[in-house]
Amino acid sequence: MPETFLKIAQAAPVGVFALSSEGQIRLANPALCHIFGYEAEALIGQTVDILFPPAAPDAPGLQALLGAQPAPGGLNGHAALFGRHADGRLIPVEIGAGNTGTNDSTLTVAFVNDISVRTSSEERFAAIIESLPVGLLMTDAAGAIALTNPALDEMFGHAAGELAGQPIEILLPLRSRSGHPALRQSYMRSPEKRTMGAGRDLMALHSSGKEFPVEVALTPISHNGQQGALAIVTDISVRKKLEHELRQANAKLEEFTYIVSHDLRAPLRGIADLLEWIQEDFAPESLSDATKNNFDRAKLRIERVERMIEDLLVYARSSTRHSRTELVNPRRLIMEILALMQIPASFEVTIDAPDLEFLTYKVPLQTGLMNMLDNAVKHRATPGGKIDVTVREEGRYFIFTVDDDGEGVPDSAREKIFKLFHRASGKSEGHGIGLSVTKRMITSHGGELILEKTSKLGGACFAIYWPRFEVKDDE
Repeated sequence: MPETFLKIAQAAPVGVFALSSEGQIRLANPALCHIFGYEAEALIGQTVDILFPPAAPDAPGLQALLGAQPAPGGLNGHAALFGRHADGRLIPVEIGAGNTGTNDSTLTVAFVNDISVRTSSEERFAAIIESLPVGLLMTDAAGAIALTNPALDEMFGHAAGELAGQPIEILLPLRSRSGHPALRQSYMRSPEKRTMGAGRDLMALHSSGKEFPVEVALTPISHNGQQGALAIVTDISVRKKLEHELRQANAKLEEFTYIVSHDLRAPLRGIADLLEWIQEDFAPESLSDATKNNFDRAKLRIERVERMIEDLLVYARSSTRHSRTELVNPRRLIMEILALMQIPASFEVTIDAPDLEFLTYKVPLQTGLMNMLDNAVKHRATPGGKIDVTVREEGRYFIFTVDDDGEGVPDSAREKIFKLFHRASGKSEGHGIGLSVTKRMITSHGGELILEKTSKLGGACFAIYWPRFEVKDDE
């Protein structure tokens, strides 16, 4: 072999070996020895079967494959190729080969690349695709389906591999198919990451003919030099059903509350008027203290029922999202609330909040914070107390916490605290609606109200998780 070739082979980063016409190894470079775990001396003179034993007794060996391909090129088009390491394990490889020399002394030179890492990565990726709980499909530039995962096949009611080669329009309702090619071509001209179906009804077609709502996330993808698209498809039938049921429940609750309000307010007012007239019929000096007390108690209870009806109306309206957004500075907002509430001077209130602005629904956030601060004052056993109000950023939320050193919430009441008509303590006035209203109002605007497990001040610590950016109706 030419000396120049030997030098190149010795320095090559891929495995190189040369075979005689009898299939004996005449050259093994360091990279090949490293791949297979042999010393060069142990390979020289051996047949190629030491590195590439036949897969089966009647299967063609590597020498036969090399003989079938005298020109340079790859052998992996025949089948997956594996070499055998000195310790017995199989190694996935790529092989390219060609002939060199004269007719009297012809050698077959092969180049070997260990693709274990790539194969392992491909297997892991394939396993991920197979196990994804959402549907995934890939199309080529012409809109033909090139790949689907089991979740998508099951979602649309097709057998594994059945959709391969089919136009993507097969997954669309008949009424949507004619216009879809133009939309698809427009997307391929300017491909970008895009979500489809959010905020509107995007329907897909099951193999049974049944339509169902979906959301689709699109992203361009290039494979083997060809442009295509990768789509993640989510069946949102359950979510749509729950949203519909929730809207119906809210509408029924609001309707019921208005009916109760209308049907009860007038009779209550009539009872209150009757009591007042009856009391006026008696001379003041003729009424005993006990009778006067009974009149006062009856009027007080009527007022409480009227207040409860009003609270129910507030609760029914609390799920309605405000339409107006404005810039809010968390620190200034808290200062405004404290000024409006006129918290007793005996309370020590500390504020730790950022001095910045963000666009949001101010009124429900302000109302929620005001209710939290009012609770902190109301549930304090002694005249004075401490309240810490903090605001911090965490992910997509601003977290507003109101911590106090009051009596706290008993463990037995923690799970019930946000339920309608539940009060953690019987010492304070009210019907147990305030926290329910606050939670319902905050949730309807994309936030969350929770009772923290611990309080730094030893009382109750409530946290409002409020979106840092506007939450759309479909999010």
